[in-house]
Amino acid sequence: MKKLFLITITIALAKFLFAQDSTAQKLDELIAAYAKTGKFNGFALIAQHGNILLQKGYGIKNAENNSMNDANTIFQIASITKQFTATIILKLVELKKMALTDKLNEYYNGFPYGDSITIEHLLTHTSGLHSFTEEDTTINETDESRIVPYLKTLKPDFAPGADWHYSNSGYVMLGYIIQKVSGMSYWQAMRKYIFEPLHMNSSGFDFTHLASDDKAVGYDVLNDSVHQQATITDSSVPFGAGAIYSTVKDMYQWHRGLQAYKIIDKNLMDKAYLPCSIHNYGYGWQIDSIYGKKMVSHSGSISGFGSNFARIPEDDICIVLLSNKSGSTSHVINITNKLLAVLYHKPYSIPVKRTPVSLSKEILNQYGGTYEITDMHLTIDITVGSDVLIAQPSRDGHPGPTSVMLAIDKTHFYDQRDEELEVTFDVNTAGKVIGISILQMGIRKYAKKIK
Repeated sequence: MKKLFLITITIALAKFLFAQDSTAQKLDELIAAYAKTGKFNGFALIAQHGNILLQKGYGIKNAENNSMNDANTIFQIASITKQFTATIILKLVELKKMALTDKLNEYYNGFPYGDSITIEHLLTHTSGLHSFTEEDTTINETDESRIVPYLKTLKPDFAPGADWHYSNSGYVMLGYIIQKVSGMSYWQAMRKYIFEPLHMNSSGFDFTHLASDDKAVGYDVLNDSVHQQATITDSSVPFGAGAIYSTVKDMYQWHRGLQAYKIIDKNLMDKAYLPCSIHNYGYGWQIDSIYGKKMVSHSGSISGFGSNFARIPEDDICIVLLSNKSGSTSHVINITNKLLAVLYHKPYSIPVKRTPVSLSKEILNQYGGTYEITDMHLTIDITVGSDVLIAQPSRDGHPGPTSVMLAIDKTHFYDQRDEELEVTFDVNTAGKVIGISILQMGIRKYAKKIK
């Protein structure tokens, strides 16, 4: 009986390990396909239930010495910094040094609506503070004595709490408020409350002056023939909004610390994962759901680097994608969604390299019009651009982002930003366009032409 029990346990363990190996292989194949098509150059870590399924580098760390990305490679993580800044604020709240209801003018006078903007408004991008990164003014480095007076001159986007708009200005101010409340520099507070307790020994702030063989070079263009380095942004510019550099191993330590509530008590930390009343954004986290599970995440984009950090706390899932290539953020977000499809055994597609063809205006013009997916309450307006089609989706009257559609042949097109998204025009025997078939993430939807 004992022998039978051991055999049963051995078989179950073998099945578990095989399933892990199979999943890891699929994860690797997917990311490798993105790397092969030039859409990912960096390092990836995917973990589930405390097990690291994949930890692998793809592509070049430094083209000059032909070194490749590995587990120790250091990347700028840009706006992922916001979740760290928000957590320090919550730590100071937990220590009763401040409150989420505190007003901005308690720390800095002279801001429009300063007597109404709360710390919570700043955390959730509902303060109305206009983001300085949307201005034409070039800022090479910031200093509290210069940047704060400048931010006061920017016209508010709206009254506090009236709307939502992503604001780097708000998180820069949170960084300065951390300094005032803690009595330490922002960097010292981050090290004391997060980096040191979680042993995030490869994370820091001054990427420009970092002297390390593990430092990734950021590229604007990186392919087989061109290696164009990007201009590195001084960390003092994004400050509390985007100054941190890190590694995938440190980011996984961050995830483990959050899962175990090592930094903040659960009741308070969980408030960070609640969306504000007017947008799916919490305290430094984008709040979403996928396959019926709550997902908390944040992406980052800065000159030479793109990143995404996604967690599903319920299933202890952590995905870290760090890239040293400009313009890669949309790709790493797309890759993240595909990786989750692998983990949850849902349909997904492997990217392929597309080569667009040119079609005449006469052919393109016949595809213009409005199409409708009835069960989704979604309409898609298609107009003709210069050698391309432009698709504008709208749901219940609210427009979404436009897509540029490039031709594969006379009836098949693909999205310029997401080459796996295919659109096929349905043409009847009389040569009339009657609808479109849309294939995305292995799921096909049909939209009927209504005008």
